[in-house]
Amino acid sequence: MLLKFTKMHGAGNDFVVIDLISQRYRLRPQDVRKLADRHFGVGCDQVLAVEAPNSPEVDFSYRIFNADGGEVEHCGNGARCFARFVRDKKLTSKRVITVQTLAGVLELRIRNRQDVEVSMGIPIFEPRSIPFTADQQAVSYQLELDGDALEIGCLSMGNPHAVLQVEDIEKAQVEQLGPKIESHSAFPKRVNVGFMQVISPEIIKLRVYERGAGETLACGTGACAAVVYGIVRGWLRESVTVELPGGKLCVSWAGAGQPVMMIGPTELVFEGTIKI
Repeated sequence: MLLKFTKMHGAGNDFVVIDLISQRYRLRPQDVRKLADRHFGVGCDQVLAVEAPNSPEVDFSYRIFNADGGEVEHCGNGARCFARFVRDKKLTSKRVITVQTLAGVLELRIRNRQDVEVSMGIPIFEPRSIPFTADQQAVSYQLELDGDALEIGCLSMGNPHAVLQVEDIEKAQVEQLGPKIESHSAFPKRVNVGFMQVISPEIIKLRVYERGAGETLACGTGACAAVVYGIVRGWLRESVTVELPGGKLCVSWAGAGQPVMMIGPTELVFEGTIKI
């Protein structure tokens, strides 16, 4: 079958977006791996599927697949590209779009031709709900790794995140520590790992090692998790600019019980068809 696709990115976090409303097909893990392959496929960090809603209370179903073929709960940069895609393809004329994900319902708000605001949901700190193995909930945790103890923050933004503060983002051991923390036994569903350098109370630099994808140029949920952790620790103010290798995101959080808001750009790269 020839499958139509659109290549997009949000701050360098790149996606293959598939319209499964106009096209009838069920993506298999091997299809996702082929699409994501940067040598033999299209190439991307994640594949996003646009599907008809399962409930009349939402506009679309939004499914996210990592490059390894596994389906995941949430992707903030992908959500922004999803909103731009369904508008560009005239699948909706709404400027405020609700979508169902594995993590719950998201609200996507079109601000202008490029920028989209996403209500990313309320952060979850309870260890079992992240999920993370700990005796009790804490602001930070000591993670035993190769005989050392790393101080990390743990929370869920619909998907699990561990956040480490580093002194110099350029020297952060992302490739060394990222995969070890991602697959650590304390995280039963694996984890996304953020390395955060606090520049000022309003600016951080961030690199993220994503589960199933490796280090990416940007991670929306990772940016939100880092800002929330920084606010909880007292390092950051309510609104923060997050500088990632692929670009900047604006993240704000008013505190406990409130949703995290994220604003960032979207870009269409190219469109095409691929034989599946």
